[in-house]
Amino acid sequence: MGTHPKSPAVLSSTGERLSDHISANPESELGKHVTEKFGSNLPFLLKILSVNQALSIQAHPNKKHAEELHAKDPAHYPDANHKPEMCIALTEFTGLCGFRPQNETLGFVNSIPELKELIGDIDLSSEEGYSDNLKKAFTNLMQHSKDTIIEKANSLVDRVTADTSADAEAKYLKTLLLKLNVKYSGDIGLFNIYFLNHVNLKPGEAMFLRANLPHAYLSGDCVECMACSDNVVRAGLTPKFMDVPTLCSMLDYTPKSANANKFTAESDENGIKTFNPDVPDFSLQQISYPTGSYVLPPVESASITILVSGKAKINNQHCEAGLVFYQSSNNSLEMNIEEDIVAYRAFVQA
Repeated sequence: MGTHPKSPAVLSSTGERLSDHISANPESELGKHVTEKFGSNLPFLLKILSVNQALSIQAHPNKKHAEELHAKDPAHYPDANHKPEMCIALTEFTGLCGFRPQNETLGFVNSIPELKELIGDIDLSSEEGYSDNLKKAFTNLMQHSKDTIIEKANSLVDRVTADTSADAEAKYLKTLLLKLNVKYSGDIGLFNIYFLNHVNLKPGEAMFLRANLPHAYLSGDCVECMACSDNVVRAGLTPKFMDVPTLCSMLDYTPKSANANKFTAESDENGIKTFNPDVPDFSLQQISYPTGSYVLPPVESASITILVSGKAKINNQHCEAGLVFYQSSNNSLEMNIEEDIVAYRAFVQA
């Protein structure tokens, strides 16, 4: 939901593209601070994702890198923008995100002979220079031939499947490994789970994915907001184009805990939680109103809101879950809530 040319939103009342509607009066629609920063473009996209199988292992370039990739390979990097992302879980939601703490990765390497062989003779036991050694180990893994990865992955899966010991889950991440293997047998992603944190979000919890952070969504439903871009560097769990050298060179190899990339609201007032990451392109609000009458306060930018549960009359229009509405900057909405609602609004913080 937005104005990206690949899939622009359309106003249901007129059939007009949202981008055309905005470009007719950009400052009054977007707000002065948005037009000064982004011109006549809506700088964010709002999405709903329902993940019933693992999505690709990927990262997004920063702005400068995006410009370089787009200039070099526009077929695979279709625009020159960065793509920081935030997701808020609607259901129990799981994903891979960021590199694990050193002791966890080292434990897996020491327990899994196939993994140890694939990373080569790299010392991951020393704290000094660990990030550099982690980069070397991960790059070694990712650069093996497809045939080698298939051989080692099949060996690992066969051995783990047969292992019924009490510590097999912790030692091999057995459940996750075997689940991924159903769809992605022989894929490099089966080994990535030992490098990347397995993150679990409860409904309402958020995660922020800045540039160069490796991640993959695994299961669940979420609201996602991002900068207006389609730049993705992929390297596993996907049939799509993969750019392994670019991914390995760009990643942030700082080890962190699984909770380090969770993101909390900066405010929670009058039924509105505001999540405001340190990027200029977007902020995201969770709006929770019980039955009654309200005025949804204006923001100083254009905004897009999706109703995910409940029923309401909004400016005298009957609305149910799934309805998406656009607001010009500094416009409020009268809301008569007939059944408790939860909605999410994307906008640009002034």
